[in-house]
Formats: sequence, C-alpha cells, structure tokens
Amino acid sequence: MAEARDPLRYFRIEARELVDQISAAVLDLDQQPGPDLVARLLRFAHTLKGAARVVKQTEIADRAHTIEEVLVPHRGNETALPTDDMRELLRLNDEIARFVRDLESPAENSAETPAEDDEPAPRSVTADLDELLDAIGEANARIAPLRDGRRTLARIHRGVETLGEQLRSGREPVDVRATVQRLASDLAGLGRRFTDAVDQVERELDEVRGRAESLRLVAAGTIFTALHRAVHDAAEAEGKHVRFVSGGAETRMGPQLLNQVNGAFLHVVRNAVVHGIEPEEQRLAAGKPAEGTITVQVERRGRWAHFRCTDDGRGFDLAGLRRIAAARGLLPAGREPDPQELIDLVLHGGVSTSGTVTEVAGRGIGMDVARDVAVQLHGSVSITNRPGQGATVEIAVPLTLLSMNGLIMEAGGTVATMPMDAVRRCVRLALDDAADASASGRLAYEGQVVPFLPLARALTPAAHGHANPGVAVVLTADERTVAVGVDRLAGTTTLVARPLPDLAPAAPVIGGVAIDLDGNPRLVLDPHGLVAAARINAGRSAPASELTAPPRPILVVDDSLTTRMLERSILESAGYEVDLAASAEEALEMAHARDYGLFLTDIDMPGMDGFAFVSRARDDPDLAAIPAILVSSRSSADDRRRGEDVGAAAYVVKGEFNQEELLAHIRRLIL
Repeated sequence: MAEARDPLRYFRIEARELVDQISAAVLDLDQQPGPDLVARLLRFAHTLKGAARVVKQTEIADRAHTIEEVLVPHRGNETALPTDDMRELLRLNDEIARFVRDLESPAENSAETPAEDDEPAPRSVTADLDELLDAIGEANARIAPLRDGRRTLARIHRGVETLGEQLRSGREPVDVRATVQRLASDLAGLGRRFTDAVDQVERELDEVRGRAESLRLVAAGTIFTALHRAVHDAAEAEGKHVRFVSGGAETRMGPQLLNQVNGAFLHVVRNAVVHGIEPEEQRLAAGKPAEGTITVQVERRGRWAHFRCTDDGRGFDLAGLRRIAAARGLLPAGREPDPQELIDLVLHGGVSTSGTVTEVAGRGIGMDVARDVAVQLHGSVSITNRPGQGATVEIAVPLTLLSMNGLIMEAGGTVATMPMDAVRRCVRLALDDAADASASGRLAYEGQVVPFLPLARALTPAAHGHANPGVAVVLTADERTVAVGVDRLAGTTTLVARPLPDLAPAAPVIGGVAIDLDGNPRLVLDPHGLVAAARINAGRSAPASELTAPPRPILVVDDSLTTRMLERSILESAGYEVDLAASAEEALEMAHARDYGLFLTDIDMPGMDGFAFVSRARDDPDLAAIPAILVSSRSSADDRRRGEDVGAAAYVVKGEFNQEELLAHIRRLIL
C-alpha cells in the first residue's frame, strides 16, 4: 500500500544515492583520470536514466542521458576530461539533485529544513541491511543443533519411561546398568550441544542487535563528497590546482551532529583553498608542488570525534594578524602576544575581513563559524599554524552514540570491550612472562619493550594481588603502543557505545558503555586512556635506571574543600601526583616552591580570582610555560573568552563536568 500512495518512495532513495555517487566519481575523475572511472560514471548515469523513465521523471532522465553523451567520447581514454566537460557534468548533476529534492514528500519536507547544495546525501542502508540479514541467517543456522537436540531429548524421554515402567511393575529391568549409562551419555552429549548452540546463538543475536542499532548512525564519509565539491569549486574560482584527500570515512555517528560539523567544515575547506593555498607561481618559488593539498580526516578518540582539515599552504600571516588585532584593541596590555594567541583571535570574529591581510581575515570568518558549531555541540575547536607550510583546524565533539567493532575480554571478573581499530595483536602469555610483565610494567614485543598494564589493575586500582593475566592485547593510540593484560578473550562483537552518565564515577580507561543481549551494561574501554595509564604504570614499575621522566605534579586551586578533594581523587586515580591550594595567593607561593606541570584552578575565589591567577602566572617568567585549566560554574561565552584572553589553555564548566574531557585536556597539556 505504501508504494501505491507514494510511487516515488524508492526512486527518491535510489536517485539521491546515485546523485552522490555521480558527484563523487566526477570529482575523483578530475584528480585521477582513467577509463575505469568513466565506465563507472556511465553505469551510474545509465541506471539513473532507466529508473527515472520507469517513474516518468523525464527531466531527470534527459539530464542523465546528456551525462552519458558527455562521457561516451572519453570511454577508454587515459587522459583527463576537458575542463568544460567537467563543468558540464557537475552542472547536470546539480540540476538532477534539485529535481530530486523537489520530489521530497510533504511529510519529509515538514520534518527537515530545506536542503542545500552541499548537504550530505543520506547514506544507503542496502549494505547494512545485507549484513544484518546475513547475521540473522547465521543466527538461524545456529539453531539447527537445538532442533536436532529435540530428537535426542525425545529418545531419552522414551528410555526413561521404559525404565520407569519396568521398575513400577516389579519386573527386573533388562540390563539396568547399560540403560542408565546410555541415558547418561545421551544427556551429557545433549547438554554440551545445547550449551554450545545457545552460546553461539547468543553471540550471533548480540551481533544482530549491534548491527541493527548501528543503522541509526551515519558514516562520516557521507560528507566527504560535499567537502570535495567545495574544494573543487573554490579552486576553480581561484584558478588553483588543489587535491582533496580524506580519511576516516568509516567512523559512524548521529546524522544531526555530522550535518552540523559538515556545515562548519564547508567554510573551513573553502577558506583553506582561497586564503591558505598559494598561487602556483608562489608554491613553485617556495619549492612546493604546483598542486596544493587539502586533507580532511575524521578520527574517533574514546567517545570523541575529531574532524581535522589540514592544508599545505602558507599558514597564517602573524604580522598581519598582529596589526589588525592591535588596531581593534584585542591584544593583552603590557606584553607581546605569542603566536598561538594571535592565531586564536580568529576564533572570536574579532579580526576584520577587510584590510590588507585578506588571507587572515577571510579565514577568520570560517573559524568563527567552526567555533559556534563546536560550542553548540559542547565540543572545542583548535588551530595549529605552520608558517610557510600550512595550517590545521580541528573540531572535537562528543559522541552520544558510537558504532564500533569490539574485542570482548575478561579481566578480574569484569567483562569489557576494546575497540577493534586500536588492537594490533593478541599474544598468549606464559606464566613466567606474565609475572615479569606485571611486576615490571614492561613487555617485550616484536623487538621492542612496550609499557604493560594488567587490565584488572586499571579497572580496580586495588587489584594488584590479582592472578597474572593469560593474554596480552597490544594496542595503539596517540601514536604509541602498549600492551594490556587480560584473563581471556571472549570473541568479537558489533556494538553501539553510549557515554557514561555525568554523575557515574569511572576509571579514566573507560570510554563508555554498551548494552548486552540481556540488557546489562558492558564497559567499553578507551584506548587513549589505557595508553596513558600503561605508560604511567611502566614509569612507576621500572627500575630507576630505566625510568622515563614521570609527569610533573598538578596543582589544584579551589576554595571549596569538596571540589578540591573530588578533583584530587580523579587525578590521583589517573596516576597523577596532586598538590592542593585553597586560594590563588597560596597557589602562587606553592608554584614558586615546586616544579608543577599544570595548574587546575577555579575562578570565583576570595581575594585573587582564577582569571587574575592565570594572568599573573603568564606574566611570571618562571611560571609562564606551565599550562592552566580553568574549572568554573561560569558558562557564558564572555567568560570563556576572558579565560582564553588571560592565557588559559582550556575551560571546563562544572555544570557540564565530564572527567573524561578533563583528563583528555590534561593528557594533552601536562608538562
């Protein structure tokens, strides 16, 4: 009945997918010309033309046919298509996309905002459904032993009834011993088959559930075509040659979050092309390739997604930024701002888009949009400048739902899941090797010594007396490799991880939680937290001759005893040494008496407040290099901006307090 009420229902889905595929293939053809891509484009266009004719969408069919006519003369050619042909292909595909959007049903249009040309296409669920159906088929096949078991159970039942009748009648049973042994053997075999079958079915159904849950998520790669198109169009308008490179397409997240980040990154990549990539003659004079490169990467780190745009252009013009900022009164009084302070000014829209330094001012607009999106999503944005070599803009946002493949493991009676993309190898440990690794915090692996941490110890710091692990899981995060010891491995699974509740205390090695088949929570580990914990553990366990420099202590500054003790508990559980100060004045005295690696300070305190403390520390040559994090109940944009102005490296709102976010900042900043 749905098809009768809406005959275009399935055509719209197929057409949107084909439009996206055509756009991606045309852009790829611009960078990597060849007959295979031409043939692929011809197939896409032909499929779209046929589908459009079936549902009598003549305008779409005619344009798909025109795409074929543009492509046919280039079939089998290795050379690039002429620029005019490339423009015509993109123009035709844009027109088709507009026709497809016009076909959206009223219900869909009322539930969504009007689509823009650069909106990421909806992902196709076909492949996901195929995987889901395959998983269901596997689970169904595993039920076969249970069906066979029914026949065995019926035979046992008949044997028991016969034996019972003989005993009730007083007749001497015929060969009682053999009958009982046969029944016992059948029961034992049946029990084993039932146990194995049920275990396997549970694993298969867990896989089905995980795949079904992941259908609500979208692959990050769905925004890459729109970003590639934005780079292509900006480069063409500027007369530049720019290559688009992407990575992390398989990372999945909620569609609303992805669309918001996509909107910000459209500004970022356009500005990187227009104001970052130099003209060809300047690149050649600087010893660079004539063709610039824009790289967009998506990476999952714990329950955070990091979106990075990197260009190999000129970087930010710091002298120009300094002139504009001085004219606007944005520079701190009494001291010369460091380069990062100047670059961070573009995040606040305070740098004019007019004036002589157009490459800096133009990028300021895009960065302002990126900052707004990051704030809306409770994330952060950062800029890294490499003068003469390019710049990187990164947006980090928390993921409420995250689909992943995981390795199930057990340690100290706790079942947890490790993201498979971090796992490099699993190694069985001999008893002596496990004991040595647990005691030393080091494990020999492929010719090198890597930090080693028993997972039971990471999950429960008091578990030092736990039996030695039997398996080492070698993992990599933050470009570092460590080994984690577990009791046993229990297979793999597809799961959707959720963040822990804000008030739920957890070790920093825990990144989230998933729900198993019985509805029970299962811990999802954070590879980055495990790497940090393993390195700290190795430093503590190693002999003095092998010790690497441990993290310097952290000074917590807060007039609230409760807050000081809570923050100390979190930091010490993560392996850091902590000192406490009840006021900013006391903290300054302590800072001159001991070498600290980081300040963690409140804002509202009697006497000197946190802003003044950070500012005083920045102005003190002995303390200026020590990063500071502000932790406050203040959440306004003005307070955040003031924190950045005085030199705070991060700002954490108490009302939105998340210990994982805090520890991530500390791992990044600690000296």
